[in-house]
Amino acid sequence: MKSYTVHLIRNALTDESCDGRYIGHTDVEISESGKAQLRQMKDELVFPPVEAVFTSPLKRCTETAAILYPDNKPIVIDGFIEYNFGEFENKTAEELKDHPVFPKWLAGEKGAEPPFGESNAKFEKRVRTTFEKVAEGLMKTGTTEAAIVTHGGVIMTILAAYGIPELPMHEWITPNGCGFTIKINPSLWMRAKKFEVFSEFPYEREELPD
Repeated sequence: MKSYTVHLIRNALTDESCDGRYIGHTDVEISESGKAQLRQMKDELVFPPVEAVFTSPLKRCTETAAILYPDNKPIVIDGFIEYNFGEFENKTAEELKDHPVFPKWLAGEKGAEPPFGESNAKFEKRVRTTFEKVAEGLMKTGTTEAAIVTHGGVIMTILAAYGIPELPMHEWITPNGCGFTIKINPSLWMRAKKFEVFSEFPYEREELPD
């Protein structure tokens, strides 16, 4: 039985992320240093060709996809958008330290969520529903190699929910422009909704996976 390879790739650097700001739905662009870093990575490392590219609708993801996969027309998936930080959006932890909800949310207290934002439970449900639809679409169409260019929070949520080895979200943090390659075995997916986290991404030229 064939397996399906998916590269989960985090968007390139933005000025706002370098400033330590919570950027979710705010539609910021890749910084000039982010573009330069991504192009250097593409020159020095291996980003294998894929049959399909899926991306969050936000510019920092569509721009990343355009640099890494210029020959693929991306399929924009709204469900892969980053977490909605509500009142915390575009602010730093220092700016939020006196907010009555922020410390509780940061500590992961149940029911704590950014005012006018998204709860952790709603975010996880959205991301999981979206990923499952994409995974099932790949299997139905026989698309054996794809890339999903999205955000750090989305990638961590997907890997914590379905990945083997089973690790908590914070163990799946990845640098900008990088990510993980996963292998979806249809029988394991149908039986347990799990996939193998195969390797970090992109690849060193001398260490291409089989």
